[in-house]
Amino acid sequence: MIDRLLKGIQTLIKLARGAAAILLCLSVALNFANIIGRYFFSVSISWAEEIMLFLMCGCVFLGVGPVSWANRHIRMDIVVNMLPAPAKKFMELLAELAFLATAALVIIFSVPVIADLAAFDERSQAANFPLVIPQAMIPIGFGFMGLLVAIRVLTDMAAARRARLGAEHEVARRNEAAAP
Repeated sequence: MIDRLLKGIQTLIKLARGAAAILLCLSVALNFANIIGRYFFSVSISWAEEIMLFLMCGCVFLGVGPVSWANRHIRMDIVVNMLPAPAKKFMELLAELAFLATAALVIIFSVPVIADLAAFDERSQAANFPLVIPQAMIPIGFGFMGLLVAIRVLTDMAAARRARLGAEHEVARRNEAAAP
């Protein structure tokens, strides 16, 4: 079952990376079109900056999930790395739990704001783009991060437990073989 879950996660990660890459490419293409228009035709796209900002927000909040899954997010762990193994594992677990709590709080506090943006049909100034879409990327990104971190922590704990049980089984087998 864990193998199927991990396969599903890998598929989700590939989709998120692909979507983030598409948003980044769209942002670069829009910027390029705006540069060409401005310098060669003396006409710029008035809404380009806003849309590029929204595309970059989408890119970032879709990209944080795979980064968190790989445990490659920025953190200050120089002191934790100097701790002995049991204390280091405890502090890493504590950091992951704090990470999950933070993600949950961001989601809880952002959902009412997004509901208000949708209810009042708030739009950006230059592009007249619905603000609910880029703002919704915040709880989506944090939810994706939280889900992936929770699954990573649980699967790591299950793997450690299996390894510990396997080692205990091996010791018991050796003791039985050595007994007269």
